[in-house]
Formats: sequence, structure tokens, C-alpha cells
Amino acid sequence: MQIQDNVFIITGGASGLGAATARMITEAGGKVVLADVQVEAGEALAAELKGKFVKCDVTLEADGQAVVAAAVAMGTLRGLVNCAGVAPAVKTVGKDGPHPLEVFQRTVNINLVGTFNMARLAADAMGKTDALDSGERGIIINTASVAAFDGQIGQAAYGSSKAAVAGMTLPMARDLARSGVRVMTIAPGIFETPMLMGMPEEVRGALGNMVPFPQRLGRPAEYAHLAKAIIENTMLNGETIRLDGAIRMQPK
Repeated sequence: MQIQDNVFIITGGASGLGAATARMITEAGGKVVLADVQVEAGEALAAELKGKFVKCDVTLEADGQAVVAAAVAMGTLRGLVNCAGVAPAVKTVGKDGPHPLEVFQRTVNINLVGTFNMARLAADAMGKTDALDSGERGIIINTASVAAFDGQIGQAAYGSSKAAVAGMTLPMARDLARSGVRVMTIAPGIFETPMLMGMPEEVRGALGNMVPFPQRLGRPAEYAHLAKAIIENTMLNGETIRLDGAIRMQPK
């Protein structure tokens, strides 16, 4: 699988892990379609990378279809990297009572249903392309989190949604094997995302010190580096890779 001259969809592509992945793709000679709800940032990055931005709520079928159509119009669609997601922090029962059900449902809807929605639509389009000599037609990379395995206090919604993404990896890879479409998941640890970078410096420093080695926050470019390796290595399929500096999250 080559990146050069091929088209890749990046959800959550306007910032953070998605933006870093989009930069990696274009630097490697690929074309990107950025799917995000952040219009201003998405359009600016798409213009910089000479790609295309499509406003997209990943939970909506019509929005997902519009993104895939835009990608197919640009050339041969070979990949989807799902980076869109939300991370609320709410206890199952807190000082104000039980966890709001709508918060849990929204988290699962965006992180899990949204990931599946985009994956099924992109896989359908990739399955209709001409296969490479290896028989491969495409790659889907989803984003889970270390919270899928060691979720902290207040992460019942987030942790369960990301655990479901990890759990979807193997069956989806098996489903799509006949189409020559691989499915992989990256489970990042604590990374320098816009949400974390908005925290005070001492808080970010404390979080970085929790990582055994390297003792710092992960960088979006390191996520993109792993995504590149996954795209280019045809034998990587049906697995979730932790990218976390050996951290194992404490309860809080």
C-alpha cells in the first residue's frame, strides 16, 4: 500500500491527531479529505494542504456519504483514518446524581457509531476500486484509547466507547478480508491534543510525568508516524496497538 497519489479520508482532521495525520499523508504525496465539524480550522488546513474539507457529523449517514463522494471524486480512495471523538468526564454517580444518560449516549454515538458509520461507507467505496498486486484495496485505521483498557474515574462513557472500538477491530477486519480492506486500531495514551494543551502547564507536566518512558506527553506526529507504518505494512491487520510510552492509567 502506497500513500503517494492515493486519497485518504481523515475524520477529526481539523486539529490534533487528525491534523497531524493529514500533514503526514500530504508530505508522503497523498491527497486528503478532512471531515470535521470545525469549519474554519478545517477549511484553513485543507487550503494549506491542497486537500478538501467537508463539514461532517460522523453520526449522520448523509454527511458520511458526502465525505466519501468527495474523496472518490479526487482519485482512488485507499484509506480512512478515524480521529473524530469526544471525551467527557462524568462519574456513574456523582455529587449531582446519576450520570446524565444523554451524555453517555452522545459519547457512544460519536466515538463508536460514528466510527462504524464512516468505516462502513469508506469500505464500500474502497471495495469497488481496482486491487493492488497484493490483492489489497484499502486500509481503515480507527482510534481507541488506553482508557479502553484502564479507564479512570469519570471515564465510564469514554472508556466503554473506546473499548467497543477496539473490540470492533478484529470482526471488521474479518468482514472486509474478502474485499482486501484491512482494519487496524491505535490506542493512544496521553497526547498533546487541543483539549490537553488548554490545561495549565503544571497539569500537563504532571500528566507527562506519569509516563514511564519517554516521560512526556505524546506528540500528534508520533500518532501519524504509526499510522504511516500501518498503511504501508500489509501484514498489519485486525489488531489494536497501544501508543502510550508504557503508561498504565491509575484510577485517577
